[in-house]
Amino acid sequence: MNRDYATYALRRVLQAIVVILLAYVFTFVVISVLPGDPVSAVLNNPQNAFTQDQIRDIIAYYGLDQPVYVQLWESLSRFVTGDLGLSLRTHLPVSRMIGEVLPSTLALAAAALAVALVLALAIALGTRYLPRRYGQGVLRAFPSLFLSMPNFVIGLVLIQVFAFQLGLFRVIDSEGSWATFFAAVALGIPVSAQVAEVLVANLDHESRQDYAFLARSRGLGKTRLFLRHLLKPSALPVVTVLALVVGELLGGAVITEQIFGRTGIGSLVQRSVTAQDLPVLQAVVSLAAVAFVVVNLLADLVYPLLDPRVRLLPERRRAEVAA
Repeated sequence: MNRDYATYALRRVLQAIVVILLAYVFTFVVISVLPGDPVSAVLNNPQNAFTQDQIRDIIAYYGLDQPVYVQLWESLSRFVTGDLGLSLRTHLPVSRMIGEVLPSTLALAAAALAVALVLALAIALGTRYLPRRYGQGVLRAFPSLFLSMPNFVIGLVLIQVFAFQLGLFRVIDSEGSWATFFAAVALGIPVSAQVAEVLVANLDHESRQDYAFLARSRGLGKTRLFLRHLLKPSALPVVTVLALVVGELLGGAVITEQIFGRTGIGSLVQRSVTAQDLPVLQAVVSLAAVAFVVVNLLADLVYPLLDPRVRLLPERRRAEVAA
């Protein structure tokens, strides 16, 4: 690790911390300026059965009798120490409630990412090596087709065909392996379109380079040319795309969980919206921002290590080079 990379990494980490704090402040401000007083409405709702002592403790805990900037400072101070507050609905720590459902959502997102990568690689390989008479041109239309299909529509079709007609999985057993697989397929298909488009375009670009012509003129086979010379430079932009689709995976997982009846962050958000449980909603939004920023940070840190052509120059030097 040289000095330029260490400086670059430190600068990117500091920028990521600032972005996370700004995202938390923005979320707090948006919730604070909502019309009405949802917190007081929840506390004074007879159905929630809060006692006067509990209401007094919650007001003191969140500083609801203090100015907004004091509430923001106390909330931000708890957030940086990992304290996400208490739920207004269950009176449980928000971190515990999220911890109970987060593994299911992460498992679904990871499976969907695996499905997306496999589909994207299959499409890219097909556009390179499938004979034209067998539909090579049709494969190039698949990314646009996948992008136009919302994941909830794909999910409903999969449930109708594979659950109700073929009986491969039961809707009531939403945590089973087959149910998880088809939920991952519904979530992964739209994501695979973005990855496939970038991969196919870069394979086309790299295959027209001089080194590719030289390799073919020396008798290098298609498979060896693909694996040894085309795949790595074509896959590097995919790293950037994968970092960008993380937000889509997390957002899509919330919807897909509702379609397949899974217990995860989606069901927690639905219950929290219904009950106006603002601490839980703020924690979920803030953690989603943290996940998105961290994944993009990792992509930024890994990219210069994978591609030696990427030069880490100071901002002033980059401006001089661009001029």
